Amino acid sequence: MLNRRILRIKAFKVLYGAVFTRDSQNPPELKDLEAALGQSCEATRDLYMLMLGTIVPLTDLARQRIEAASRKINKTEAEKNPNTKFADNALAALFREDEVFGKLFKKRFPKFDWGQYDLIFKSMLNDIALKDWYREYMESPDRSLAGDVRLFIHIFEEEFVDNDDIAAILEDMSLLWNDDLAYALSCCCRSLELISRGGRWTLPPLYQSDTLSLEGRKVESDRDFSLKLLRCSYAAYGKYSDLLSSLVSSFEKDRLVSTDVCLMVCCLAEVMNFDSIPARVSINEYVEISKFYGTPKSSVFVNGLLDRAVRKLLSESGSTKTL
Repeated sequence: MLNRRILRIKAFKVLYGAVFTRDSQNPPELKDLEAALGQSCEATRDLYMLMLGTIVPLTDLARQRIEAASRKINKTEAEKNPNTKFADNALAALFREDEVFGKLFKKRFPKFDWGQYDLIFKSMLNDIALKDWYREYMESPDRSLAGDVRLFIHIFEEEFVDNDDIAAILEDMSLLWNDDLAYALSCCCRSLELISRGGRWTLPPLYQSDTLSLEGRKVESDRDFSLKLLRCSYAAYGKYSDLLSSLVSSFEKDRLVSTDVCLMVCCLAEVMNFDSIPARVSINEYVEISKFYGTPKSSVFVNGLLDRAVRKLLSESGSTKTL
């Protein structure tokens, strides 16, 4: 489930919290940072489960609207002959009847019910009804699971991502979900695509390497990668941050913001401790991450400084890696 891009981000966040919010007299122990990283990883899978849990309540709300309209005295033609395609969608029926999903959801969220947010969902349904892709779905004679899946992929990608109401709910529930919604929803969409091809829902392995291993492919452990990255970054933070400072001019020192420093330390730790990952791949990964966690001009600055720092480290260490 979790790929290396998001694992790099999670390691960076834990490192940032360790070095910029710590008590200098009582620095955090490595085991505590490792535990925090593990909790952050598990939290993303919990968020994935939570978002899949919206399929049934959204569908139920659509059904309730049709039933409420049927009780009106003066009904419109549309209310007399409602299109029940969305309310009867097969995907919601699958999740409603899936005992494994239901038990896991209740285990992870024993006191949670999306029904308490029905006003948000009602507003969302109003917005969905205006979309071309929803009208095309409702007007199509196709009544298939694959069609229902395509609809919910649209809903996840276009209604949940960047939804301020959903973001506020998640922020109140867990700070570990900050910035994870888009990734969790992409995992939801992959699961739905598998279901549309005749598969059954199963809880995905936490790390992408575990999924590949189940397919019989020999891959390095992503869990081990994330833990080693955090350990090496934390151990060498002082060394690498000093190196970065030494490579910039007095003018450029003003551009060394804390998030950029942490990202670059992680990158240098990765370059120097993971022989199987080309140096340029590592640099490119952290430059991309800096576009989201740095200043507007961070990526250009980070790219240039990392290039100089990596060349110096590789040269001094005698490493066989090249740029």
